[in-house]
Amino acid sequence: MSSAADRIKANAERLRTKTPTRPAAAVDSEPTVSATEAPAPRQSTAAAVRQKNVRRTVDLSPAAHRALDAWQSQAAERLGLARVTGQQVLAALVDRLLNDPELAERVIQAISADR
Repeated sequence: MSSAADRIKANAERLRTKTPTRPAAAVDSEPTVSATEAPAPRQSTAAAVRQKNVRRTVDLSPAAHRALDAWQSQAAERLGLARVTGQQVLAALVDRLLNDPELAERVIQAISADR
């Protein structure tokens, strides 16, 4: 029995060596390539861009967790929603943090004060 890591490696290797299939084209629309001609190498100038979101986690004290839950409930009520998730709250906070230099400075000061 193989481990999950072995299966992942095998799948990655299989995908790496798999040749892409192309849809059948009209005979006159594409020039033919002889068997002796090598295809042109692919030019890759940029690194692959990650397509999926990256998950982050945060550890909260029980009191902070309860307070955040209460805040989320109040926010949902104000917005007329069934709920506001912690994911929505943290994503909004990160967006503001990265786009607001004053907020970023206040966060840096708070981190410095906690040390």
